[in-house]
Amino acid sequence: MDKLIALFLAFFQIGLFSIGGGYAVMPAIQEQVVHQHGWLTEKTFTDIITISQMTPGPIAVNTSTFVGIQIAGIPGALVATFGCVISGVVLAVLLFRFFQRHQGSLYVSETLKGLKSASLGLIASAAATILLLTFCGTSDLNFGTAIPLNWMAVALFSAALFLLHRKKISPIPAMLLTGVAGLFLY
Repeated sequence: MDKLIALFLAFFQIGLFSIGGGYAVMPAIQEQVVHQHGWLTEKTFTDIITISQMTPGPIAVNTSTFVGIQIAGIPGALVATFGCVISGVVLAVLLFRFFQRHQGSLYVSETLKGLKSASLGLIASAAATILLLTFCGTSDLNFGTAIPLNWMAVALFSAALFLLHRKKISPIPAMLLTGVAGLFLY
């Protein structure tokens, strides 16, 4: 029961304070479940992000569901998902009312510009963490030592990037193709 309460509180906090949604939430989830509570390893967390991206629905909700399952089974999935969603719903209602009252305010407009920049930084942080874990096997790089590089991961990443941006195929087929290639190449 203590683990379920801790799970709810962690994801309630994530949902409440993560501005930007989507990938911007990933550093906050990683901080809670990997670094603060030690519930998951970085590799398991990265695997969960990959699965969450492939399943329908918002990535933050999918990630909270999969993390909850990993930590405490079905009850954990329900508690983590509810914690992540309910805080966002309450915050969205309060912010909607606030923005209705203060439409056109220069302060609100400038604050939103700052939040957009912060959201971009959070998304970049999540991308850098996933990139480093995938290419180097760790997100903690010590630049004084040699950095191992997984060339197969770099090749599959490059193939996915080529398929998405040059061939303009949708993300699902690109992920399926590189996933099948990874199955045979690893």
